Amino acid sequence: MTSLAARRRSPMALLVLLFLGLCFTGTAYAAFAPSAAPGTSAATMTAEDVAAGKKLFLGNCATCHGVNGEGKEPAGPSLIGAGAAAVDFQVSTGRMPLPAPGIQAERAPENVKFSSEQISQLAAYVDSLGAGPDVPDSEYIDLAGADIAAGGAAYRTNCAMCHNASGTGGALTRGKFAPTLMNVEPQHIYEAMVTGPQSMPVFNDQNISPQEKENIIAFLKFVEDGGNEHGGAGLGSVGPAGDALFVWTLGIGAMIAAAVWLGRKAA
Repeated sequence: MTSLAARRRSPMALLVLLFLGLCFTGTAYAAFAPSAAPGTSAATMTAEDVAAGKKLFLGNCATCHGVNGEGKEPAGPSLIGAGAAAVDFQVSTGRMPLPAPGIQAERAPENVKFSSEQISQLAAYVDSLGAGPDVPDSEYIDLAGADIAAGGAAYRTNCAMCHNASGTGGALTRGKFAPTLMNVEPQHIYEAMVTGPQSMPVFNDQNISPQEKENIIAFLKFVEDGGNEHGGAGLGSVGPAGDALFVWTLGIGAMIAAAVWLGRKAA
């Protein structure tokens, strides 16, 4: 019996169990992990589009980002691995090419220099340097099957601390700010989540699934259309901070007025 028990506790048994555990874990992750949202990238564009994008890049972006997208500090970061979504977000919103140096690039629709086709070509070329997040497929930004209530909960958990409870933006450190999310295209909100521009963290599909991102966008559009108004004064829709300031100012004013009135009456 002792020799049989020793054979059952062979060192190889531990290795076999470890191997089986790793195989099971990998298989389970591949089966249940949320799939990435498909969209525009170098893989979905033609070689001619990538070549056209390279010409646009060399003529408009290489001065700051390097002829091979390797970056030039402190002028411009490396774009290798940035992906098509980052290019589409920055260029389609007029943030890039950067009009002038500043603390952060601001959305400037009037500064958009390229057509939609050219932006797609430029995005495909940058993606060819090193794959990154794709431009989202229309399935995830049409908001047809979105859950607004779930989107509100996800927004308050992940976004409200910077962008304000009502999506109107807020101040950050060192002069930076979280921009307003009102009147922003759904595609650009989605791209910001997967690329993390400037001070924003990256929310990949393991952090927030594509469906959850769509829910968040639907909630923001609901707020934008006035769906979050419950009557009374809007107070600029800046969220609880504005409400608290209003109540505090009104309360202090009322208390001072009461104290003055009581003092005069006593005199």
